[in-house]
Amino acid sequence: MSDMQTLNGNCIIIGASHAGVNAAFALRKEGWQGAITIFDTDPTLPYHRPPLSKAYLTSDDGIEKNLLKAEQSYEKNNISLSLGIKITLIDRQKQLIHTEDGELHNYSKLIIATGARPFIPPIKGIDSAHQLYPLRTAEDVNHIRQAMLNSDSQRVVIIGGGYIGLETAASLKKMGANVTVLERESRILARVTAPLMSDYFQQLHHEHGVEVFTAKDVISIETKDDSNTVICADGSQYPADIIIVGVGIRVNTELALEAGLDIENGIKVDNAARTNDNDIYAIGDCSFHHNPHYNRLIRLESVQNAVDQAKVAAASICGKDVTYDTLPWFWSDQYDVKLQMVGLSSGYNKVILRKETDDEGKFSVWYFDHDRLLSVDTINHAKAYVVGTKLIKSGAVINQSKLADSRIALHPDNLI
Repeated sequence: MSDMQTLNGNCIIIGASHAGVNAAFALRKEGWQGAITIFDTDPTLPYHRPPLSKAYLTSDDGIEKNLLKAEQSYEKNNISLSLGIKITLIDRQKQLIHTEDGELHNYSKLIIATGARPFIPPIKGIDSAHQLYPLRTAEDVNHIRQAMLNSDSQRVVIIGGGYIGLETAASLKKMGANVTVLERESRILARVTAPLMSDYFQQLHHEHGVEVFTAKDVISIETKDDSNTVICADGSQYPADIIIVGVGIRVNTELALEAGLDIENGIKVDNAARTNDNDIYAIGDCSFHHNPHYNRLIRLESVQNAVDQAKVAAASICGKDVTYDTLPWFWSDQYDVKLQMVGLSSGYNKVILRKETDDEGKFSVWYFDHDRLLSVDTINHAKAYVVGTKLIKSGAVINQSKLADSRIALHPDNLI
């Protein structure tokens, strides 16, 4: 097939996520001339996800204030949106997708950007609990908002002390709720950060009136009338008018698995986001890809990864020789605190805390595997985030004594 024929093919994107939408617009930028259609089960115009647990939850705005692109942008770029439609099958041999209503759509290139869904744990009584919600979609947030309006005492129990749970706790506290967070592990954020950072956030929430309890394994929920009681394995009980579940996700790989694509902690792709089928790509939260900085396969739940992979996939589809080579970064906003993270801390054996003398409200945590800098967490400290990013990318060996000494200016040249 010639380049011109390829660029005039029909590209279908499953998932109107950050990844899916950015892939569509990147395809046009790279010169794709053919049809582009985005399918998604959510009937709402594609929207930003990060604000859901933060600004969108606490505001009265409709989702139209948080759209990824204005509706006319899709029309201008000749990108078709097929929303509120579920894809039930990918037929690789005939290069067709099947929809729930029985329609068939052919593709020359297919991009899977199906993301993930909330994991609802098998807790006794969870299916009959009153006003229990995950927080993954705009509809979820709308339900939580309405529940807050309908609740007299606004007692909220959040099951899960990860970033989503903590961001939601901060937002609901701002809205006047009485918030309790229950975390099964011995500390919050146990899987993603060092104990000192866990302690910092636990104290932060305590100072704002949120009760955070760790080592709390929720085993059942009892519901009577319009009130719930959340019961833990240690016998402790917590009344709740509203329950938010934020204990993790399940990757949406079912379509890919049934189609015979390689699955390993996500849809396995090469360095151009291509699956084991040359005409099918997978991007965003659902993809399992190689990261050159850490020389291992990873799956990332981040907007940055979604956008960057979308660009790489689009360029590859349009015939360019590209490689995904991006250092992961993340962020979280809670109260007046901005946490910025760069790199992956998995495998660290040493942590250095750097406190700045000029401002007690900002500090940074540096994760090392012996002499190698793996990642940096920063609190209200954009400079440390930037410096950390440069040092991780450079692979330079850092003088750890100088790094820990806040009298030495935080600059890459001063730390090597």
